[in-house]
Amino acid sequence: MILEMKVPSPGESITEVEIATWLVEEGDYVEKDQAIAEVDSDKATLELPAEESGTITFKAEEGDAVAVGAVVCLIDTSAEKPAGDKQPSEGSKTEAKKVESVTSNTDEKPQETKTYATGTASPAAKKVLAEKGIAANQIEGTGKDGRITKEDAVKAVPSMGTVPEDANRTSSRSKMSMLRRKVAERLVEAKNTTAMLTTFNEVDMSAIFALRKEYKETFKEKHEVGLGFMSFFTLAIVRALKLFPSVNSMIDGKEMITYDFCDISIAVSGPKGLMVPVIRNAENLTFRGVEAEVKRLAICARDGQITVDEMTGGTFTISNGGVFGSMLSTPIINPPQSGILGMHNIVERPVAIEGKVEIRPIMYVALSYDHRIIDGKESVGFLVAVKEALENPTELLMNNDIKNALEL
Repeated sequence: MILEMKVPSPGESITEVEIATWLVEEGDYVEKDQAIAEVDSDKATLELPAEESGTITFKAEEGDAVAVGAVVCLIDTSAEKPAGDKQPSEGSKTEAKKVESVTSNTDEKPQETKTYATGTASPAAKKVLAEKGIAANQIEGTGKDGRITKEDAVKAVPSMGTVPEDANRTSSRSKMSMLRRKVAERLVEAKNTTAMLTTFNEVDMSAIFALRKEYKETFKEKHEVGLGFMSFFTLAIVRALKLFPSVNSMIDGKEMITYDFCDISIAVSGPKGLMVPVIRNAENLTFRGVEAEVKRLAICARDGQITVDEMTGGTFTISNGGVFGSMLSTPIINPPQSGILGMHNIVERPVAIEGKVEIRPIMYVALSYDHRIIDGKESVGFLVAVKEALENPTELLMNNDIKNALEL
């Protein structure tokens, strides 16, 4: 019996996916529920499990965009499992590719480099190339015997600066994943459709440093999760959103929707690019609850196991560029949200404290907001409220009861 495997719906509003990677080879015998492919939607990367055991025949290639419900492969369920045949473990094809890549890179033989034919250029092509400052040997001609046509010259992209005729310069071209393309579209949309402004402030992290130094080991032993900065920032943001509800709002046509809950999106870097999973109802979470959820979502994103539901929604976003060493940035709003807070690296800086210069651990923070519904007074007030909570966490985030707040 031949079973047609169709693309399941990965979530609401998603109409097509892209075959990112086949995890098996065509003709392989696959087991039921074995992951046979990774598919990209515009929100996440998901695994496609085999519905039955049998030999597999592909109906789509890697990189193909496939509609939800379309057939991507056939499984011959009547085929017998080869005797003594060890099936490759999940992801073995990907690992094999990695090993092959490493082996080829460490080979003593120099890798072959693509060079272009030295075919002559037509007079019209020569004129265009001269205007662009491009050497003929940098272009692959599509005409007869490698001749460079005017169309080839028009499509050619000039290099930066002057390139010697005998220079050996190569480049590569690869298709962006569906997830990466969707992120790009959303970022451009945010820049083009919102009245985005950014306001900045600095936070003295001394109080948080002292709390973490004293309690992080006890906290980790009891809760099996570290006491990081994200819990302090998340709870400080929740407090500020309650004080300035317009920051926890969105525009829907001619209406403004304000939420009485705080679903905090956290921007994390995954293997397929930027992902923004959501901490649901952060207003109901403790320090332990936030840290546990951040850890869970980060692991899911890293392992490519994040679901569409876990990345859908969110009323405000936190982006931590500090983990990559960023000193200051202007984060882009995650539409349809109206605000995003950028965290940055913590650096010891000289600051004036009661007329004296002291060295303190300082973090610059940036709030990008949609000026259509958030005024300057509210944006600055929100960021100041975040700063106050981070600089005085014992009183404003822990109600002067540290052990109870940390559940120790």
